[in-house]
Amino acid sequence: MRAYILINVRPGKVREVVGAVGGFEGVRHADACWGLPDVFAYAETPDEKRLNELVMDQIQKLDGVERTETHIVVE
Repeated sequence: MRAYILINVRPGKVREVVGAVGGFEGVRHADACWGLPDVFAYAETPDEKRLNELVMDQIQKLDGVERTETHIVVE
């Protein structure tokens, strides 16, 4: 399952969040961007369960993360 995860971050936390997200299993790349959202991440996971864990149990629990929006790639 492939998805783009858009992440809004509190001011001053973008570099920290990008570094952490980029190190999570399944995340192929994470980039800081100007404007909103602050971070775009691209992930590839074996299934929906693993994507849920990545977003809800890892990314959303990071200090500084205010909101996520996940867009699943359709083939």
